[in-house]
Amino acid sequence: MPFPEQSPREYTRANIEALNPNQNGCYGIYKQGEWIYVGKGDIRSRMLDHFNGDNACISGKRPTYWVSAVSANYDELEKQLIRELSPSCNKRVG
Repeated sequence: MPFPEQSPREYTRANIEALNPNQNGCYGIYKQGEWIYVGKGDIRSRMLDHFNGDNACISGKRPTYWVSAVSANYDELEKQLIRELSPSCNKRVG
């Protein structure tokens, strides 16, 4: 079960800040040919943390795009996406 069909957004501060706060769900950070990280929580807040360098693995991979899915059941969705996409910077499922 991949992310819902959508246009990828460039991994820029402006695109992340354009999100409304308090939208909980899952997000995926990637570059062409490689899923880098799948996370969950307040999408805007978590994505800004990553953009600001809170995870050296993500920063080192130099992501270019991201997608998201707002979901009330984001814990299970995150686990499914990590299993399916095998992102390089996720150390564990969940």
